[in-house]
Amino acid sequence: MRGRGIASIVASPLSRARVTAEIVGAALGLPVALDDGLREVRFGVQEGQPMQQWFSDWIDGTFTPEGAESFADLRTRAVAAVNRALEYPAPVLVVAHGALFRSLRQAMGLSAGERLMNAVAIWCEPNDPWKLTNT
Repeated sequence: MRGRGIASIVASPLSRARVTAEIVGAALGLPVALDDGLREVRFGVQEGQPMQQWFSDWIDGTFTPEGAESFADLRTRAVAAVNRALEYPAPVLVVAHGALFRSLRQAMGLSAGERLMNAVAIWCEPNDPWKLTNT
């Protein structure tokens, strides 16, 4: 992240993202702001279960596990959290979770079905403010 001009860091309060953000923050000499809207999705009864049989339907909006957050609700929450993050001095590093970034990809008009490796940096220049797309 050095040399990118990162001015602010906003992260999920969950430990995996928070600790990653704190490591980057220490290297860049920046504090980390936490936003609960960046937390990982709740998968309800499917939590910890294999995803191959239901995950695509969840993204498509045709299935939401009992007790889970719908993909559309996740997308709404994610976009709101990123809009809040964009109120910090730019460029802003957002550190969060896989399903959340899938929903953001969809909000940007990209495929939500593509899985990214952990700790992949993606540079985005969103419209201000982001708008949800009808998918």
